[in-house]
This record gives sequence, C-alpha cells and structure tokens, in this order.
Amino acid sequence: MKTKTIVIGAGGHAKVVIDCMEQEGKHLIEVVVDDNFENRFCYNFKVENKALFGKNSTDFAIIAIGNCATRKRIAQEFKANFITTIHPSAIISKYAQIGEGSQIFAGAIVNASAVVGNHVIINTAAVVEHDCVIEDFVHLSPNCCLGGEVRIGSGTHVGIGATIIQGVNVGKNVVIGAGAVVISDIPDNCTAVGIPAKPIKYHHAK
Repeated sequence: MKTKTIVIGAGGHAKVVIDCMEQEGKHLIEVVVDDNFENRFCYNFKVENKALFGKNSTDFAIIAIGNCATRKRIAQEFKANFITTIHPSAIISKYAQIGEGSQIFAGAIVNASAVVGNHVIINTAAVVEHDCVIEDFVHLSPNCCLGGEVRIGSGTHVGIGATIIQGVNVGKNVVIGAGAVVISDIPDNCTAVGIPAKPIKYHHAK
C-alpha cells in the first residue's frame, strides 16, 4: 500500500522530488503545498497553501526545497512523519544509514558505512564514499564527490562538481563553491571556493 504524502515545495527542486517519488513507486502524492506558488500547478498537481496542512502529526510529508536553512525551518514547524525517497538508479550500500526526510536522486552513490542524517539532499550523480558522516539538512549538489571518512556539518551546501578529499571535515552552515577542491578542513559559517578551497567570507549561523 502506497503512503499518501504531502510534498512541501513547488519549485524546480520539487519537480525532481516528485519525479523521484513516482519512479520509486512507494508513495502516493496527496497534495503539493507552497505559499509562494499557491493556486499554480506543479506538473498536474494544483499547489495549495502550506498553512492548511501539516497540523496532524500522523500526516506523511517530504520537504522538497533545496535551501538548507528553509528546509530546517519547515522541519521544525511542520508536524508530520517525514518520508525518505531514493531513486531506483541510486546505489545505496546495505551498510549505509539514511535519515528521515532525505532525498537521494538518480545515479547517486552512498557507499559502505556512510551515515546520512535527516532532511539531506544527495543530488544527481553525487558520490558519498565509505565512512562519511553527513549531518542533518546538508545539500550535496549534482556530481560532487566525497572521499572516504569525510564529515559534513549540518546546514552545509556543497556546490555542483565540488570534490572533498578523504578525511576532511567541513563545518556547519558552510557553502562550498561549485567545482571547488577541498583538501583541508573548512570551519563553520563560511563560504569556501577555489582549488584548493579556502574561505573567502564568513557569515552568521543560520
């Protein structure tokens, strides 16, 4: 029996989430909600006001929004059982752990003994190698690659095509620029870019 699920978000990322859910075939999309897109359509789903849903803790939902801070805020305010969706073409080790609300898209790889937290996005063709720890609300963009034993702090966004070599720790609420190569630890609350990646600015914790 398929689980009736509320999809929170109706932008471009939500389209990928919906496609992933339909490919997986485990969940029946009950409604798509998003205050910014109310009364429009996302595929064939009319978008409803988010405030009307999520009041019942027995509801099932997924947060289909790419921004890490927004995903965290909604997870804290929305009462629901959050489902995980994994594209059939993703490769997930039986020894990996995947948290609730996470989304793993086409061609992604999560290898042995990796631990993926809650509400994490592992985007198209991203690679998470053995023994990595990905904390809550992280977004790994398409084609990024994490070597073994990498740790990514909560709320961090790793840009498209970025590479993080084995054993590196990336802090919380960090932005790693597209195409960056991270060869040493990155502190919390910064943006790091380049080859090798270095912090170029710091910001407040989200």
